[in-house]
Amino acid sequence: MGAVPHANGTTFRVWAPNAEAVYLIGSFNSWDTGKNQLHSEGNGYWAVDVPEAHPGDEYKYHLGRQGHWFDRNDPYARQVTNSAGSSVVHEPHFDWGDDNFQMPAWNELVIYELHVGTFHAPDEERVGTFLSVAEKLPYLRDLGINCIELLPATEFPGSRSWGYNPANPFALESDYGGPQAFKEMVKKAHQHGIAVVLDVVYNHFGPGDLDLWQFDGWSENDGGGIYFYNDWKAKTPWGDNRPDYGRPEVRQYIRDNALMWLNDYRCDGLRADAIAFIRNVNGEEDPGADLPEGWSLMRWINEEIDQTMPWKITIAEDMRGNAGITDSVASGGQGFDSQWDNSFVYPIREALTTPSDAARNMPAVAAALTQLYNDDAFRRVIYTESHDEVANGKQRVAEEIMPGDADSYFSKKRTVLGAALVLTAPGIPMIFQGQEFLAYGAFNDTEPLRWDMVDERRGLVQLYRDLIALRRNHSGHTRGLGGQHTRVFHVNDADKLVAFARQAGETGGPGDTTVVLASFANQAHEGYTIGLPGPGTWYVRFNSDWQGYDGEFSNDEAVAMQAKEGQYDGYGWHGHISIAPYGVLILSQEG
Repeated sequence: MGAVPHANGTTFRVWAPNAEAVYLIGSFNSWDTGKNQLHSEGNGYWAVDVPEAHPGDEYKYHLGRQGHWFDRNDPYARQVTNSAGSSVVHEPHFDWGDDNFQMPAWNELVIYELHVGTFHAPDEERVGTFLSVAEKLPYLRDLGINCIELLPATEFPGSRSWGYNPANPFALESDYGGPQAFKEMVKKAHQHGIAVVLDVVYNHFGPGDLDLWQFDGWSENDGGGIYFYNDWKAKTPWGDNRPDYGRPEVRQYIRDNALMWLNDYRCDGLRADAIAFIRNVNGEEDPGADLPEGWSLMRWINEEIDQTMPWKITIAEDMRGNAGITDSVASGGQGFDSQWDNSFVYPIREALTTPSDAARNMPAVAAALTQLYNDDAFRRVIYTESHDEVANGKQRVAEEIMPGDADSYFSKKRTVLGAALVLTAPGIPMIFQGQEFLAYGAFNDTEPLRWDMVDERRGLVQLYRDLIALRRNHSGHTRGLGGQHTRVFHVNDADKLVAFARQAGETGGPGDTTVVLASFANQAHEGYTIGLPGPGTWYVRFNSDWQGYDGEFSNDEAVAMQAKEGQYDGYGWHGHISIAPYGVLILSQEG
């Protein structure tokens, strides 16, 4: 489908079942509306071969129906001049060099969510690009990140957007650099050992600059025509623009789009936006508004990915706590590999941002730490900040803790507490751009990150680097942080502390079992007692209160804890250790 260049020109193919005639206009025929007529192939498909058309040429389809003529961009256009401009014959060839990137195991992933337009915008151009993202890959690699997740990067109206208003779903945003620059970014990411996951939007298209709308002139009820529902099923929070998941050609269109990113652009995974609105008109558990064809569409795509490239990850944003989203296709599930988890982010953010220590709910924190989908620790993505959680009336965690004083002691301490939980709890951890250097305020698509803050807050950046190194077991002492087994063994709701153990093997042991102790109160404890999973010496691998991370921290000297025999917290051993206000300690034994 679309424009397919070959040795002797370009073949153009389009689906327009209600058109009575279709012509091709473009730079190769001086936009002559009568020169290159497409021929019907049956079933609504039209095609023509144009020897004069080559990569780089601009074009559109000129369609006629019932005496009316109109021009449309190619639904399958891989490149456009801009969302209100023309389609471009895409050059498919790209030198991938020796790219043989191996996707990290999912229990080793640490995701960094970023927005291309604001992640790194050079001074002379205030909108970031794919190539400016590539410039910061060494920084991300050194931070320990091995996966970036991009907010939607397909063509949208204007030069600034979050990306959730796709105008040309197959074309990469022209202001970000287009398809060749995107491939270059992916290639460089792989060279730095970093996977690339792309956010895709299939719950709606548009609403602006949308040539898919009434594409061939037909519609019902003033609806969107052949690519959309034309009845009550069309209604979404973003307009009456839900794709028709029951129409075979539209299903194929969305399936082709998903597989294109994974095959042609070598993305390592997809994150599907707001799929609750693909499976239900209202995005709720409302059987009367279910869209079984939407559910089956996602199953079909996930099943094909699993069968052809099972190492590539698909992540759902459903946010309804529905285990069926990540259940296997064979078991009737949608077949996603992981899903963003509301049962982690909401209770943890509440525990971090609640003003009063007494109001922090430790049983709720414990439940957030132990939530599982499909009995698999990595069927969920966990975070305290995402593009949704730091915008739409919400702020960065530090700003919510102390509005107007995000650089305060309490903001830093409790923000760090949240980061430590994200990087030690069961799940795939994700941080949002700038979170590691305490970026201010709320996210928007007009204000680039301030990279001078990396140096200003280099201690906090080092803290994230140390946490990620432990999460990925770089030292060989904390394998349990990538394991399936979690036990919250200590919940003190009076003094506001929790402790949990992570392990990879069934029996755990030195080098594997890792203990995390976290305080949610502004109170220091000397010789605090917790149970321990085994005898011997337990070494402090991370202390969030180390003064090297921030000059306001206390530089607590706790370095180890000796296990003593005796029942405590359900274990046969226990120990005593000091912990600072809002402190986090990570402990393990020599392997």
